[in-house]
Amino acid sequence: MLIFAAILAIFVYGMIAAMLGTILPDLSDRFHLTPTQNGTIAFAQAVGLMIASLAVGPLLDTQGDKAGLVLGLALIAIALFSLPKSKGFHSIVFLLFLLGVGGGIVVTGANALANSISGAHSATALNLVNLFFGLGGLATPFISANLFDRNWVRLCYIVAGLTIVALIVQAVTSMPAPSGAASFILADAGSVLGRPLLFMLGFFLFLYVSCEVGVWNWLPRHLIAQGIPESRALNILSLGFALGLLIGRAVVSPILIRVPAVDVTLAASIAMAVTTFLMLRTCKPTVAFVLVFIAGLTMAPVFPTTLAIVGNTFPRMSGTAIGFAITCGWAGLAVSSRIIGAIAGGDPLRLKKALLLIPASAVLMVGVNLAIWAKLR
Repeated sequence: MLIFAAILAIFVYGMIAAMLGTILPDLSDRFHLTPTQNGTIAFAQAVGLMIASLAVGPLLDTQGDKAGLVLGLALIAIALFSLPKSKGFHSIVFLLFLLGVGGGIVVTGANALANSISGAHSATALNLVNLFFGLGGLATPFISANLFDRNWVRLCYIVAGLTIVALIVQAVTSMPAPSGAASFILADAGSVLGRPLLFMLGFFLFLYVSCEVGVWNWLPRHLIAQGIPESRALNILSLGFALGLLIGRAVVSPILIRVPAVDVTLAASIAMAVTTFLMLRTCKPTVAFVLVFIAGLTMAPVFPTTLAIVGNTFPRMSGTAIGFAITCGWAGLAVSSRIIGAIAGGDPLRLKKALLLIPASAVLMVGVNLAIWAKLR
């Protein structure tokens, strides 16, 4: 039941992670939003994710994972039920910020729960649980393009309803006692947050999330600008990228039983640099689908495997350590979104140039991974 609760929470988070990229073209048309405003909206979501992931760690360590998961899912439901009633740019920014806060709490709580019950095989368990992140990410654009004819209002209500179901499951599930002390001790937090290795792992996730969420939020707009129909672009995101993440995590889970986690992240970083560069070089739908799918495969193990390294390295106050690392990841989303939006300016055709930030970040990941490898050895 604990695994099911973690899976369901991650699935909901996967659906909302793909939400902005799925509805952004329609939101832009309806409210006449520019790429710069799109970047501000993505930035607001990233700020919400950052604040929540950093602040929720002490809550998880002192009150338990259930408190965080219930709170996060409630905020997601409120944001999704309210989004169709938004009046313009400023209300959208606020609601995406709220969605980010809920998402940051849920992803931190779900990964902390999975890590706490998986023992020595945390990397394998986290990849299997996060496999359902890929399934959720696949579901949102697929449903929008093929079942709702891009009706983003109905999509928001459906995902909000599923979020309520997930909230009920978390509420009725018995979960482990908090991993930290009865009260949050600042000195203990300082001993965790003062470790250079944690900052290295955090910077690694900063670069990775810049890549992954950059694809979620900007790929459909980029493909549409290359002349690919919107429904086809959404299917490339769902059946290409999201399916690649899903399959990749299923494939890598048994590999992590035999291969060190840091070796897997190094190989994935190298492959990411190549595949993300190539996927931005084509305007042919079939070629784009294949390259985006391969990019999803290469990205698949990075996030959960890195969190497993964090959890294994910092077993005491693991919620705080995992929350800090995830917060660094969302900082990557915030920074990359503003940079991509600024470079693109008011011209969607300039997105191709702006999105080169993704393979550039992957190249930096290789260097950081080598430093982490040396530190762990």
